[in-house]
Amino acid sequence: QVQLVESGGGLVQPGGSLKLSCAVSGFAFNSYNIVWFRQAPGKEREGVSCIGSSGSVTNYESSVMARFTISRDNANQKVYLQMNTLRPEDTGVYYCAAARESIRGCRLWSRDMLYWGEGTLVTVSS
Repeated sequence: QVQLVESGGGLVQPGGSLKLSCAVSGFAFNSYNIVWFRQAPGKEREGVSCIGSSGSVTNYESSVMARFTISRDNANQKVYLQMNTLRPEDTGVYYCAAARESIRGCRLWSRDMLYWGEGTLVTVSS
């Protein structure tokens, strides 16, 4: 069965770093874009970063640009999100999701996603 399992969330102080992992199985991973989303309490889900099927194309939401780095290891079917210089507003449940590769590129659109993980909580607080 299709599975996307996030890990690596936790409590971190502002300015700190955290690395999230997404382990994928049950579908043709190398033909899918992987996108990280997050959702803060009381707010709508937003796209954070996307990585193309080969790893050569990446995309970032403006507020995380230069602070977060997305990467993937196709041999091990894992995607990572390295988060640096974390801010309280980065707090939320982080989800990884999969979309079929497309000529439209690597988009941060929830409606493109075929599969979702259950999320991992990131809390940035003093």
